[in-house]
Amino acid sequence: MTVEYAARGLVGVMTPQANTTVEPELAILAPAGVVTVAARLCSGERSMNDRLLDYFDALPGMVAEFANAPIAACGFACTGAAYLAGPAREAAAVEALCASAGWPMVTATGAIADALEAIGARRIALVSPYDAALEAEAIAYWQARGFGIIATHSVFRHSEAFHPIYSLPSEATRAGLDLLAGVEADAIIVLGTGLPSLVPISATPRVGGKPVLSSTFCLAWRLFALAGAWPGDAAGLHAFLDDPGWRARLAAARK
Repeated sequence: MTVEYAARGLVGVMTPQANTTVEPELAILAPAGVVTVAARLCSGERSMNDRLLDYFDALPGMVAEFANAPIAACGFACTGAAYLAGPAREAAAVEALCASAGWPMVTATGAIADALEAIGARRIALVSPYDAALEAEAIAYWQARGFGIIATHSVFRHSEAFHPIYSLPSEATRAGLDLLAGVEADAIIVLGTGLPSLVPISATPRVGGKPVLSSTFCLAWRLFALAGAWPGDAAGLHAFLDDPGWRARLAAARK
């Protein structure tokens, strides 16, 4: 069956309760005829790490959030939870959820790994929105998946705003990318689905010929590929980086 506004695919996304970045960026990135519907991951835990693990533990029950909507694919848009859980636990959770849901699922970290594998990137540089402790977990996660971390730059800052990551502007991402401009990596990755990334990627999709990718950008590419709405190979990834469609939607959203 088709959905009125989703002739090319309906995709789901599970996003942390206060995240204000994932849904707008997915809407901007979605090609015509693809629609994203969201379920909010909720936790009453006070510390961020406890909330992140709560989100991960809630995955099996999140299938019910979409009821019987004709989801083509679903994404887990919380990289921090995957870093704390680790690759093995993440893979087991995804496998179990796919089996119970009946539709394919990908985590944001899994989507980044898929993108890096597609383009043959093994040496990566990171722009991190995390504090030192979570950044260390992120580095350990990527090393466990077989990637070499060439350099990391943190744009984290303590803030009285509602969330230290979601309140960061895209200028913070831009500054992080500028500081990694001379690094000899195969790709530069902007971590965290809550860190705005589309403006700097739009302006500079490659640094020294190497692609600049973000958590949400990779998740979008992978979800749309799973839905059959975009090529899921290296050529498709590069075409997505260069796509004028989402750039036009980004410009309209920022007027």
